[in-house]
Amino acid sequence: MFVCKNCKSEDKFELMFAPDYKGAKNYKQEYNKNNEIVITVDGFTFVPDLQFMNRHAVCRYCGQIYMWDYKS
Repeated sequence: MFVCKNCKSEDKFELMFAPDYKGAKNYKQEYNKNNEIVITVDGFTFVPDLQFMNRHAVCRYCGQIYMWDYKS
């Protein structure tokens, strides 16, 4: 789980697509045996890490980008 450094809210992975995304937007979210969130978008599966969050995730509460840290 990740937390926004600006407003301290936790990300709930309510994925939003960029307006110029051209894929089918087929989205699935589940947990693996290590209790890590696993996201599948148009057949591409990954476990989000801090690098992913700080490159792509926008806080849905305060709108900040590049402001994520691991929840302690």
